[in-house]
Amino acid sequence: MTESLFERVLGRRDVLSLAFGAMIGWSWVLLTGEWTTQAGTWGAAVAFAVGGAAMIFVALTYAELASALPEAGGEHIYSLRALGPLWSFLCSWSIVLGYVSVAAFEAVALPYALSFLFPGSQWLPLWTVNGFTVHLDFVLIGIASAVFMTWVNVRGVTTSAGLQKAVTVVIVCVGLLFLVGVVRGGSADNVQPAFVDGTHGIAAVLIMIPIMFVGFDVIPQAAGEIALPARAIGRLIVLSVGCAILWYCLLVLGVGYALPAAERAEPGMTTALASARVWGGAWAADVIIVGGIAGIVTTWNAFLVGSSRLVYSMAEHGMLPRALATLHSRHRTPYVAVIAIGFLTCLAPLFGRPVLIWLINAGSLAVVAGYALVALSFLALRVREPGLARPYSVRHWRLVGGLAFLLCLALSSLYFPGSPAALRPEEWLICAAWALLGYALHRHRGALPAARAAGP
Repeated sequence: MTESLFERVLGRRDVLSLAFGAMIGWSWVLLTGEWTTQAGTWGAAVAFAVGGAAMIFVALTYAELASALPEAGGEHIYSLRALGPLWSFLCSWSIVLGYVSVAAFEAVALPYALSFLFPGSQWLPLWTVNGFTVHLDFVLIGIASAVFMTWVNVRGVTTSAGLQKAVTVVIVCVGLLFLVGVVRGGSADNVQPAFVDGTHGIAAVLIMIPIMFVGFDVIPQAAGEIALPARAIGRLIVLSVGCAILWYCLLVLGVGYALPAAERAEPGMTTALASARVWGGAWAADVIIVGGIAGIVTTWNAFLVGSSRLVYSMAEHGMLPRALATLHSRHRTPYVAVIAIGFLTCLAPLFGRPVLIWLINAGSLAVVAGYALVALSFLALRVREPGLARPYSVRHWRLVGGLAFLLCLALSSLYFPGSPAALRPEEWLICAAWALLGYALHRHRGALPAARAAGP
């Protein structure tokens, strides 16, 4: 791949907002009740601290690799160089599933969020999925939003980054407003139960953690467009994960202090309800939902950037149809890859709210598998290429790489039958469908002509 095909335009604030905005997303508004109900207030916080610690080790391996090989495509570049084509394909395609799962999640989360801001506006029931009635307006809003986000990303990373910075500021301000309200009106009496179902409860939350933190690895995907020293790229990866750990732990504890257990167990926008309670007004709930919508935009935007660059890199190396490596002649974006991923996100609203949890859990397994292979790539390159320039060099690399790999294996064991948090049949179906799609695209990778810089 010729790195100069992309424009290097992203600065420190762009990069940090891209990664942090990707990680905090919408789930802190929608799923805090489920987390605290399954594990207890402190149990959920422990799950995020433990899962976040595992992600720190993975982030350290990424930090070194991204500084040593700052090319678009991130994991694909590292694993191809260290492990060869087969393992590189498995690593890259797994992580693309994680990215696409999050983008599809947002296509469902946005119309769901708007239904709380504008209740009673449902049009024409279409069908029912797991007890949730899918309405026409829900589907149309989700698809229209997916088309808009796809258009933003086709126009270029500068447009995407500008949107990302502005919206990330909104999210942080909303989160701080909520936490101030918790200090003002929360109660320690609400925290109970601190733990629910012991390690089983923590495990039920822990399986969702990887997809909550996926996002720091968007930085390596866009490395070919970052105008910073390689060492700074590594530092920003680690910093972004630390910020996300702090964010999730504070928000989970904040909801626990704001609402009693019975109210946290009710379905809905738990954090919004908690905000209304501590501030004493419905306006505070609406503010949280607006912040959550901002989170939807940042996450969706970041993962369209990350997934399209990863797909582009795979196509450039002959693992996917070459048309997916086509760059827009004016905006210099992999617009065919962006449009293909945008199309997939348009399908998610058809399944309604139930698909949210399915996407999170299936995407989490895929991300953990990809991260494990990145950790192996990190160790393999240390052994095989000790002389490779590493502007951000990890100390005690054997310990860090080994722990990153082992922690990913430990997390992956939680998804399989026999675990109290094993995946549902629908979630295994998503993984199987993705594997079949990857196999089909790989088989037909030579069917389309190469086109590196064509387009409208």
